[in-house]
Amino acid sequence: MSDNTEPAAIIQRLYDTIASRKTADPGSSYTAKLLHQGRAVIAKKMGEEAVETAIAAVASDSDAVVAESADLLYHLLVLWVDCGVEPDEVWKKLAAREGTSGLAEKASRPLT
Repeated sequence: MSDNTEPAAIIQRLYDTIASRKTADPGSSYTAKLLHQGRAVIAKKMGEEAVETAIAAVASDSDAVVAESADLLYHLLVLWVDCGVEPDEVWKKLAAREGTSGLAEKASRPLT
């Protein structure tokens, strides 16, 4: 893959586009409308997309899993923008967890 099609580059470009819509007219952009509606609406929409992705997976519909996953990633990025989370922060967290058992990593977290 060239740098232009690397997954991290695609995510970063989409993130940057979403961030640029923070000041756009909510009547002119779905992304601006979501950002204007606030975090609760964004989180709800992201949750809906997660459920739709899971339903597609249970139905063994790989085309729908792909489409719903794209929707889920988009809405997750909208949530990141709203929360001020940069993709690099997530990549660093994933890198720090790489090679660590999921069970060990969960056990190391403080109880909430």
